[in-house]
Amino acid sequence: MPPDRQPAGAAATILLFYDGYELKAREAWGARLYHRGRSLARAIWRRARGKQVATGFHAAFVALADGLRQLGCVVRINDFATARARPDYPIGIAGYPSVLQEVDLPNPVIFGPGDPGYPDTAGAWARRPNVMRIIQPSDWFVDYYRPYCGDKMLRCPVGIDVAALPDVRDAAKQVDVLIYDKIRWHQAERVPAVRDRLVRKLEADGRSYAILHYGGHTQPAYFAALRRSRAMAFLCEHETQGLACEEALAMNVPVFAWEEGALVDPRQLPFAAPDLKVSSVPYFDENCGLTFSLADMEERWETFWGALDGYRPRAYIERTLRPADAARVYLDAYRALIPAQSVPPSG
Repeated sequence: MPPDRQPAGAAATILLFYDGYELKAREAWGARLYHRGRSLARAIWRRARGKQVATGFHAAFVALADGLRQLGCVVRINDFATARARPDYPIGIAGYPSVLQEVDLPNPVIFGPGDPGYPDTAGAWARRPNVMRIIQPSDWFVDYYRPYCGDKMLRCPVGIDVAALPDVRDAAKQVDVLIYDKIRWHQAERVPAVRDRLVRKLEADGRSYAILHYGGHTQPAYFAALRRSRAMAFLCEHETQGLACEEALAMNVPVFAWEEGALVDPRQLPFAAPDLKVSSVPYFDENCGLTFSLADMEERWETFWGALDGYRPRAYIERTLRPADAARVYLDAYRALIPAQSVPPSG
């Protein structure tokens, strides 16, 4: 970075924009108030039915903003007036693909965390001269977009605040295995082949279990289930990061994770390189638990359960996904776009 830019230790003002179910990036006050009401009504409706209120994109956005504040940054969200007054000053946009249209500003742009659309759409957008960086949270997802978006791709995971999550390793346990079912495609075939097969193994071994379905529970209910459980089986074809799984690891619950390494989403497949290697647990090592495939489920389960007391997943998350470290990756990319001798936005 040139010496006349803001020094690495200096505080920075970060202009962030988010568009999603929880918060809409709208410039007009009337539209802001209307969508704020709709978002509140949605949250009340979902909470009353025991469903998740916040999406993973919003959780990632909040984690980024919190991490930047921990680094001493001033974070301003959906501040159109300041961005328009300073068209040379960078902005970060995040959330669903709608944010690309709703925040159509000339400022230098970093995208993420969020979904920029499928690679053909994202690639066309990435060719704009003011689009500088596109963030994805894991290596395999960066590789997925790179043929279309080139060297504008940057890996920046979502930070997990271990201090905000309890260590439930020594809590009273009523359930041996919490099965987190996030099987999304070909369910008529995959649920019997994966989840039901694992259930049969647990029943044959005399192990107790409970099943949670993705999207069908609140966060407090999920955390309560983790507290009661000795281990978690994470069943998902692939994840760009996997926040729910990482929350289990942060709470010191070892994980038995299904990992085939193949892309399944039929809408993503046409854009994937033939040799793309994907993951259901892109942040995971021998301290966290064990992965398995359909070829070795029962054998790997025996190994996993026999080593259960030796896993230390919380230490892995604390070492690997500190919020400030993740935010620092973002901040370095953002600072590199701030014009020389620029004065931070005021007000």
